[in-house]
Amino acid sequence: MWTRQHKQRNTGRLIIPSLCVLFLAYFGFHAYHGEFGIYSKYRLEARKVELHAQLDAVKARRIDFERRVQLMHEGTLEKDMLDEQARKALNLSQPDEITIMLPAPTK
Repeated sequence: MWTRQHKQRNTGRLIIPSLCVLFLAYFGFHAYHGEFGIYSKYRLEARKVELHAQLDAVKARRIDFERRVQLMHEGTLEKDMLDEQARKALNLSQPDEITIMLPAPTK
């Protein structure tokens, strides 16, 4: 009768735990850095704040433009507004006037 004797190895006991660690590391990495991960959420929230600030600036410019257009409507034509627009378009001023050039609004 033949008997086989095997030496007990510890490597067999480490295979399943090491696979579990690799499995958890892979999904943990993608849970943080993936397209829908935690880091992406923070980037999207920062982008949202940036876009809201940009929207507020655009709304303020629109209100200013609407106010200026309202001054130029028929029946409520402001002579100062008309004079300002004509001088700006024609690049014209009187000899006794002081012209202060303001920088163009940035976008």
